[in-house]
Amino acid sequence: MTEKADPQVIRQSVLGVEMTDDECRTLADIMQVIELKEGETLVQEGDVNRYLHLLAKGRLRAENVAGEASRFLYDVRIGEVAGTRAFVDGTPRRATLRTVGGATLYALPPEDFDQLVESHPRLVYKAMRALFRMTYINLTRIDKESEQLKNYVFKVHGRY
Repeated sequence: MTEKADPQVIRQSVLGVEMTDDECRTLADIMQVIELKEGETLVQEGDVNRYLHLLAKGRLRAENVAGEASRFLYDVRIGEVAGTRAFVDGTPRRATLRTVGGATLYALPPEDFDQLVESHPRLVYKAMRALFRMTYINLTRIDKESEQLKNYVFKVHGRY
């Protein structure tokens, strides 16, 4: 871990979309900066790591790993976060997060975030709205993919 998190990176992320510059600075003050090199693993499937990770720079890949084999799930884009479910409910990670070419991430410790409830309730509210919005977007994407798969299997509503 090195330098301090950049509030402007947070402001331009999915997490900071509704936040003021002051709120982004407050959040940046409690976030940890993590620098990873090519192929390094941030978290492994099954880890109990409650940190929310914001991709500030580089590439991060979510995958399921079984022995030597891995199955691609998703490439996290700059400004997106990973680990919303673990951050909110503390359950083990459902995917391994590994860099592709190196990455800079901002890690939000849940204990530090929880302390903002009293001092910065609007910031916490906006962050939780952002997490809900991201979850909704992911569920919508999964629902669409499921519908496309169903249409393909049953050969309806498309050109097959």
